[in-house]
Amino acid sequence: MRPEELAELRRKDVDLDEGSLWVKRAAPELTTGKRVVGDPKSRAGKREIVLPAFVLTDLRQHLDWFGEPRPEGLVFVGERGAPFRRSTFGRKFRKARKKIGLPDDFRFYDLRHTGNTLAADTGAKLKDLMVRAGQSSERAQLIYQQSKKMHQRKIATTMDADVRRQRQEATERAEQVGELATVLGC
Repeated sequence: MRPEELAELRRKDVDLDEGSLWVKRAAPELTTGKRVVGDPKSRAGKREIVLPAFVLTDLRQHLDWFGEPRPEGLVFVGERGAPFRRSTFGRKFRKARKKIGLPDDFRFYDLRHTGNTLAADTGAKLKDLMVRAGQSSERAQLIYQQSKKMHQRKIATTMDADVRRQRQEATERAEQVGELATVLGC
């Protein structure tokens, strides 16, 4: 998700039973410090994101410990219970980044890049990736996709397995036809 989408994520937008959340609003913070609550960046920004199962335990714990309790409550709250501010969030993110040993040039937005790259690595179709990321253009999604030798090897391995499976199925069908012809005396 984009930071401004996280800033306006509400408890009612999270469905832990279904393992998904809905992006319905965004709250970018202007350079003046004013938060502007409204629609996401584009029409495609309004979307359901199905979460990988490993995230759900942490999300449930976060909601229990930090999220505002009522359905309209914010999932991510800033200092003293207020909506989180860019400056406070940046300071906290830098502290957390240092604590876990990420390089100083690792930005919060790089987490979005990582998530989109992991999704692309599953072999998902371009349209599915665009929907997941809330993007309205192929060009935007292609920014997140990289081709490395390991990706090319995975493609080749998957293609090999698929062709071998299809050949095996064709051989089995031919054998069944041959057996049927023998039984029928053809």
